[in-house]
Amino acid sequence: LRLVTILENRLAQRTEDMIKQCLERLFLVNCSSSTQLLLTLYSLENMFCAHPSLCLLILDSVSAFYWIDRSNGGESLKLQEMNLKKCANFLEKLVREHHLVLFATTQTLMQKSTNSAESFFPLKLQHETDTDYRPYLCKSWQQMVTHRIFFSKHCNSGNTKSFTVLSCHLKRNHVVKRSFTVAECGVQF
Repeated sequence: LRLVTILENRLAQRTEDMIKQCLERLFLVNCSSSTQLLLTLYSLENMFCAHPSLCLLILDSVSAFYWIDRSNGGESLKLQEMNLKKCANFLEKLVREHHLVLFATTQTLMQKSTNSAESFFPLKLQHETDTDYRPYLCKSWQQMVTHRIFFSKHCNSGNTKSFTVLSCHLKRNHVVKRSFTVAECGVQF
């Protein structure tokens, strides 16, 4: 609702019409299991073939079924990770063949390890990152990820909220950290 208010105050009518046209092309799917997610991804290939102008896929959250899959897989790590591995491999195929940009969220379920060998940040970047995160999804997923973006919220004095975004390019070992606030006039860095 706040985003709508900000947009209404800032957008000209022509821009609002353009946003409505863009939102009309939004395709939303709600999956209730990792098996359903996998089947949905398979069905998306036809949509990307039929609409080659599509270039963005957003997945929230790739870790949604983590605990269910862990439980259903029993003692076998292979069975626990089977559906996510298939999803990761197929997502990689979609991204490569259809030239997609993929944004995927995960939940921060595991705390950062005290063992620096287990960190996903190179040693020289660990001091620049202030995240309590440890990768926990299957190896296929970890190999596919090229960037990680962390958001954190901070409550300041006077009831104002500020946010921090930490962007990590994993292949280039590059980290950028920025703080910002969200006000009636929009995002302010």
